[in-house]
Amino acid sequence: MAYDYKAFMADIFKLTKIDLTFYKEAQMKRRIDALIAKERFQGYQDFVEALKKDSAKLSEFIEYMTINVSEFYRNPDQWKLLTTKIFPELIEKFGKDLKIWSAACSTGDEPYSLVMALSEFVPLEKIHITATDISDEVVGKAKIGLYSDKSIANVPEKYKKMYFTQNGPFYQISDKIKNQVTFKHHNLLEDRFLTGQHLIVCRNVLIYFTEDAKDEIFKKYYESLADGGVLFIGSTEQILKYKEIGYKRLDSFFYER
Repeated sequence: MAYDYKAFMADIFKLTKIDLTFYKEAQMKRRIDALIAKERFQGYQDFVEALKKDSAKLSEFIEYMTINVSEFYRNPDQWKLLTTKIFPELIEKFGKDLKIWSAACSTGDEPYSLVMALSEFVPLEKIHITATDISDEVVGKAKIGLYSDKSIANVPEKYKKMYFTQNGPFYQISDKIKNQVTFKHHNLLEDRFLTGQHLIVCRNVLIYFTEDAKDEIFKKYYESLADGGVLFIGSTEQILKYKEIGYKRLDSFFYER
């Protein structure tokens, strides 16, 4: 039997626990085919055998598949709404010890933005964010906390001065911000979700998933939230069946359990 894309997906799941059936096939297959051609492998099976033998190449492949595009305060208008409306309402309901989960956090831009934004209401040392991602490589980068000028372009000027130090062409984020975030490995398609969360932030990630996979994850986020908790999604996303799941839509990108 020929070794086809279906067999490739099965082997990738064994190697990485990433289930490619949850991703839009045409889009993901194009990315993988381009990578195989670029690295001059003879096909899916040849590529898989190389991944089995080379842990560094396997890590690179996971990084390539999990598409990490991130920046601080991405879509500033949405962050303004978070700070002027969502945070005050959450604090009124739950107090200042908020449980916040930054899911699929990429290189840390988002959870560190959350720390800075929440510091308007809560003393810095009292803030605790849980940040997760499937890629150990991007989590490693997040822990280092070194960013380009482009990445921090939307950071309010007062926070740039307070919490970033220029290091050559890059900017190092302060330990005062880093210390408030706990990074963990997490696979949205496989692992157990956190519970009792007051705010879950997962932005511009699920656009790569099938509609069925999105619905399943949005349901899991709903179960992860405390009653009255809020899910904050990206500007490229929407929850089509939010009423069926049980969400109340607060704004275009904010949904309350």
